[in-house]
Amino acid sequence: MKFKLITFLLLVTTCTIVYGQERQSRKSKKQESAMIEEGLIKVSIMYPFAEGKTFDMEYYKTKHMPMVAGYLGSNLVKYTIEKGLTSGMPDTPLPYMAIGTFYVKNLSEYQEAIKPNRDAIRADFPNYTNAIPVIFISEVVK
Repeated sequence: MKFKLITFLLLVTTCTIVYGQERQSRKSKKQESAMIEEGLIKVSIMYPFAEGKTFDMEYYKTKHMPMVAGYLGSNLVKYTIEKGLTSGMPDTPLPYMAIGTFYVKNLSEYQEAIKPNRDAIRADFPNYTNAIPVIFISEVVK
């Protein structure tokens, strides 16, 4: 009986320690993510939805975005790709088919990296879309 009680207590203690470490690790990752993004420059490339407009998400994900990310070098912190699903209001058309976002440390470095590659980036558009993107550049404040 005493052996079973000791085994049980050891098991409970081990589970509590592992759970606590896992919970703290998740909390730290969330805090780290929030701290990393604050102050970064966010470049959003939004592809408006309209009748007759097309978008090849697979090409964008595997070819176009990695190509542009390569031009940005160490200034790039991360990039994301979003696929539009629906509008926020019922019976309202989808505003964007897709949004690509680059998070960079420095706006000037971003502009310097893009400038000599602008023609190559634009020349790739027909490979995945017939929409003209809207570009919005902002600073992450939280």
